[in-house]
Amino acid sequence: MMNEITIKKVSSQQEMHDFIHVVKKIYADCPQYVPEFESDIRGLFDIKSNPGLEFSDIQPFVAYQNGTVVGRIVGIVNRKANAKWKTSNVRFSMIEFIDDMNVSRALLDAVEVWGKGFGMTKIHGPLGVTDFDKEGMLVEDFHLNGSMTAIYNPPYYPRHMEALGFKKEVDWLQVRINIPEEVPARYARVAQYAKDSIGLRVIKGTKKQIREEYGRQAFRLFNQAYESIFGFSEFSPKQVDSFLQKYVYLINTELIPIIVNDKDEIVGAAVTMGSLVKAIQKSHGRLLPFGWFHLLRALMWKHEECAEMLLIAIRPDYQGLGVNAMFFDDLIPIYNKIGIKWAETGPQLEDNVRELTQWKPLKPTYVKRRRCFTKEIENNN
Repeated sequence: MMNEITIKKVSSQQEMHDFIHVVKKIYADCPQYVPEFESDIRGLFDIKSNPGLEFSDIQPFVAYQNGTVVGRIVGIVNRKANAKWKTSNVRFSMIEFIDDMNVSRALLDAVEVWGKGFGMTKIHGPLGVTDFDKEGMLVEDFHLNGSMTAIYNPPYYPRHMEALGFKKEVDWLQVRINIPEEVPARYARVAQYAKDSIGLRVIKGTKKQIREEYGRQAFRLFNQAYESIFGFSEFSPKQVDSFLQKYVYLINTELIPIIVNDKDEIVGAAVTMGSLVKAIQKSHGRLLPFGWFHLLRALMWKHEECAEMLLIAIRPDYQGLGVNAMFFDDLIPIYNKIGIKWAETGPQLEDNVRELTQWKPLKPTYVKRRRCFTKEIENNN
């Protein structure tokens, strides 16, 4: 039969291979695309590597057209998030498809049917198990390079979503700034006030301290600061340990300012790092045999000119007291010292006015709008 679409639940090594490598077909001539590491993708479905599976059900699917792989998708039921937000949502994640409406429809239908089996009444995404997973389908600025921590997709993806009846749930924006040669006077003044009048100070931990002490305190802070953010579910101790073990080796501790008060309590933390986009592109998503070389070269010897500002969190009772200014006051001289010319945040919710306006003294541009799409699941019973 011509153009027959088959959707399979991934259950074999060959199907997982197809799931991982379908992106080679879709992004073959796309210089903006940043691949994910194959080991990270496989780890997503392994409870030993992904403690979020203790409170989530997950199912990868792969699409074939006349026997050729043409798409993929993951269905996720995050029981913790559904309980917190009093919802019955199935999430879709890691969606990729050729420009064929029959393929995108079949993939999303598969997740809907799977989600209905758990009693879900709505489908939305792209969303992962946690807020640290990539989320939000790109709907603008397709000419800009992708990043390590955010989704890149072709322009036809959101057109398919709209044609299939999906609507906007929320949008995120990313903030892009040029690094000034000097700390803006407003930041310097407010940072000095926070130090002198409130007793705040910046500390930097070693990788061991971050892994064993400061990191856990910072994640408790993230749980507090992000509690009311769309779709957020609290990080469990096992998730925290997994993240720290997996990623601490990548960080430059100079680029992670931690703010403490006069009681040595952490009241703010910012996680930033030099971009690894070019190194990851050169590695083609594989650490072996030569992917490690490109990563180590970017980490240790040849910095890219961009920094990714991954996370900023401030304890709620210290918000508005100059902690943000202290981050910038600390980081701007360091960025200049190591040759960082510009920086880009991770996705920020468009209605998070406080978060977005903090960048104004740095004359930001707002780029890479991305969207969480949603649709009610039809009850055909």
